[in-house]
Amino acid sequence: MPLSAVSIKYYRSVRKLWLPVEQLSIFVGANGVGKTNLYKALALLRAAADGTITRAIAEEGGLNSVLWAGPRKDRKPVRLVLKALFDELDYGAKAGMPHSYEVQLGIPHPDEAAFGLEPMIKAERLTSHHGRRDVVMMDRTGSVVMLRNDKGERESHEFAVLSSETALAAFRDGARYPELEAIRRELLGWRLYHDFRTDAGSPIRQPCHAITTPTLSSDGHDLAAVLATLSVIRGDTTEIGAAIHDAFPGARLRAFQEGSLCAVSLTFPDMPRPFAAHELSDGTLKYLCLLGALMGYRLPPLIALNEPEASLHPTLLPPLARLIASAAGRSRIWIVTHSEEFAGHLKEETGKPARRVIKSKGATGIEGLKLSGVFADEDDEDDADADDVDDEDEDEEA
Repeated sequence: MPLSAVSIKYYRSVRKLWLPVEQLSIFVGANGVGKTNLYKALALLRAAADGTITRAIAEEGGLNSVLWAGPRKDRKPVRLVLKALFDELDYGAKAGMPHSYEVQLGIPHPDEAAFGLEPMIKAERLTSHHGRRDVVMMDRTGSVVMLRNDKGERESHEFAVLSSETALAAFRDGARYPELEAIRRELLGWRLYHDFRTDAGSPIRQPCHAITTPTLSSDGHDLAAVLATLSVIRGDTTEIGAAIHDAFPGARLRAFQEGSLCAVSLTFPDMPRPFAAHELSDGTLKYLCLLGALMGYRLPPLIALNEPEASLHPTLLPPLARLIASAAGRSRIWIVTHSEEFAGHLKEETGKPARRVIKSKGATGIEGLKLSGVFADEDDEDDADADDVDDEDEDEEA
């Protein structure tokens, strides 16, 4: 059920933006143009699935801090609106149909039961798109939730959710509401990697529990278990060994079980002994985290990387681009970077150009992105393809 597009309205520097999501989406731009806001919008959509979106906004400073602060034509209250469109639902009776999920947040009215400036969920909607006909599977306004069950019957639930809760997280009966469950699972499967702690007290530098771990956690604390799952459980170290050699020529990675714990060590060709995780440099440890995120036993449906090149030596950028190119065949990858050099390596390895993030009149936008959600260069390619077809027709007539 791949994510195909994201709509963001009135979030920080983003006024209105409809973004197509490709198998590999690369966004590059200068500091301060709003690149990270695109990444954070994905994180908020995921937070809607586990019911923590209002808390996440509160931790960002509250709605007053995250709502669009630019000029508006009227003084009406603004709502933060996030929407995700999925190509096909591969779960339950409506398999094969595109679906979309939308959540709207705002501040409470004086007569609503909520704290004064608390982020409040105003509306949610899950829609199944049947060609030109849309079928609403869930429609939430305030505390009233309408659901369509597995038999196609409409149900109304009053006071089933608080203003701080999402209906997406609250209704977890997958047999009764299969579409809702499928969207929730899909969003919860996303992994967003903003940064990895590499200080002396970081859990990444310590052994972790020896539990088969197919996917790296967002903070990377289970890195040793992820790498050991590849080497011990799957029993195949060829690919990961090649990736290590690509980044650190001659080096050998060992991920192993030690009692009830998993640990990692890295041996360099010019050093007489292996180095444990707590001895590795910050950049080397971060690269191992990225390797674990992109080479796990089971990759998530979406991997979002925010400035993955930060703190890495320039010699690690080409190997990282190759890791991403390989992972893009198993997962959708979303990358935000300010490094033109890194964007160039990605294009060399994948053929995908970076989309440039810009700011115009205070609003974040994407260069060449039309209102229809199509990039200008893609329209040019379509026109060129049409010209080629016309030329072929003319040759046949001749």
